[in-house]
Amino acid sequence: MPATTPLGEYLRARRELVRPEDVGLTRLGRRRVPGLRREELATIAGISSDYYLRLEQGRDQHPSVPVIEALARALRLDEDATAHLYSLANPLAPRHRPEDCERAPASIERLIASLPHTPAFAHGRLMDVLAANALASALSPIFSQGVNLVQAVFLDPGVRKLWRDWGALAESTVARLRVLVGPDVEDPRLRELVGDLSARSDEFRHLWARHDILVPAARSTVFDHPLVGTLELQPERLAILGAAGQLLIICHAEPGSPSERALIRLAELTVANSGHRA
Repeated sequence: MPATTPLGEYLRARRELVRPEDVGLTRLGRRRVPGLRREELATIAGISSDYYLRLEQGRDQHPSVPVIEALARALRLDEDATAHLYSLANPLAPRHRPEDCERAPASIERLIASLPHTPAFAHGRLMDVLAANALASALSPIFSQGVNLVQAVFLDPGVRKLWRDWGALAESTVARLRVLVGPDVEDPRLRELVGDLSARSDEFRHLWARHDILVPAARSTVFDHPLVGTLELQPERLAILGAAGQLLIICHAEPGSPSERALIRLAELTVANSGHRA
């Protein structure tokens, strides 16, 4: 019987990613399932196989705290993934879902516009770009208002040329989307986005099925820009107060570095191009 709840889907996906040898089990012969068997995970977690089966099939949706902790240890979940497991097992009241015309706060739009020498943009909980300054769009067209970043990462060929490590970008994008939507996986807009991308991208479908969780952390990104060459930038992701799920992203280079000089050059070209269009 397939999993019928977000909790069950998550448990099954993470179970299939744990190798028997990772938890001290001897791999004997050919196994018919990837990762651990249900009864193996139940034994490691110290719960009955029947109870674990009920959890994975969605027939029990609210395990106790000790059971959640035992499953997290058995599945070798890190702190962020464990927090996600808690949220799936104990969902709060339905989250407020933004209207279709989700917008960044006006104050954030003004802040972004006031940073002509720093790429800055804001996106919503489904990673739609809600506001961006000219330098962000010059860094990459996907950082432009109205673009969905998840769709762009997997469907825009230009992204693979621009990002030095596209694989890491793809993994982090999907995992970050999971963090932003949390347990609200029944959101119709999310289901539409996931359904469309799953049909059009094998890579997205594979990554979405893993149920990876990633909380944005400080990590530099290398761009191979067609106009100014290599840019190594540090993105800072800041939650926007009063706007659930919205993030402000500001990219900067190390002071005095070649990347900073390349970013200044890109800013100059952006201003010059805007002057020609005026």
